[in-house]
Amino acid sequence: MSGALRRYRPRPAARVRLVCFPHAGGGASGYRAWAALLPPPVDLVVVQYPGREDRFAEPFAADLLGLAGTVATELRPLLDRPYVVFGHSMGSVVAYEAVQRLRWEGGAEPARFVVSGRQAPDDALGGGLHRDDDEALCAELTRLGGTAGEMLADPQMRRAVLPYIRDDYRLIETYRPRNVESLGCPITAFVGASDPECDLDGARGWARFTRGTVTVRSFPGDHFYLVAHRAQVIAEIIGLLDPALVGGGMIWPTTP
Repeated sequence: MSGALRRYRPRPAARVRLVCFPHAGGGASGYRAWAALLPPPVDLVVVQYPGREDRFAEPFAADLLGLAGTVATELRPLLDRPYVVFGHSMGSVVAYEAVQRLRWEGGAEPARFVVSGRQAPDDALGGGLHRDDDEALCAELTRLGGTAGEMLADPQMRRAVLPYIRDDYRLIETYRPRNVESLGCPITAFVGASDPECDLDGARGWARFTRGTVTVRSFPGDHFYLVAHRAQVIAEIIGLLDPALVGGGMIWPTTP
């Protein structure tokens, strides 16, 4: 699939779609392994931001709202059945704005919006890391635990990845939420128990952005808890779905 969306194991007959939005500096390939862990009734769709992986040669997005609008446009034809949205860190905010865009244009909201490792859109605004030098940026990545030290120590690799990581920080640090109507869908917030960026109280702030219910779930680990606990995270997401959509009561085979 070209454009902003990737489907690593398309399931045209699936009853529900799971749409995933990566973190700042992340790419669609980070969710490739999820496809093998999902039950057959769930079709995985992953957003690929420009400027990385197979979109490396493309220019960066002008701003976060524009990025979300582009994704919403490409998602619309795929929303012919119930869908669930999962966003991690910056991806939670991009996902929120994409869903708002879809709602504003008359589209259906997700059956469930799962945010991860991110406070509500109106919290933790601003920041100047995108203007700092490479050492400061690498120090922040190390603090969060999501980038291998060997990668940051390799000068060639740093030259390849730091530009788009920096630009993602620009997107989120210059973003300001619009004053729009709250969503109506339920929101579930996942957090790592030792995440330095978002704790349980911060995650509960998403209640300001929906008229639906908000629940919070904690996992062992830091900001990137979902890497070590991938199967558990996916199981939790599946558990949030309507059993009629995914064949409640059945045990689906998974691969590690």
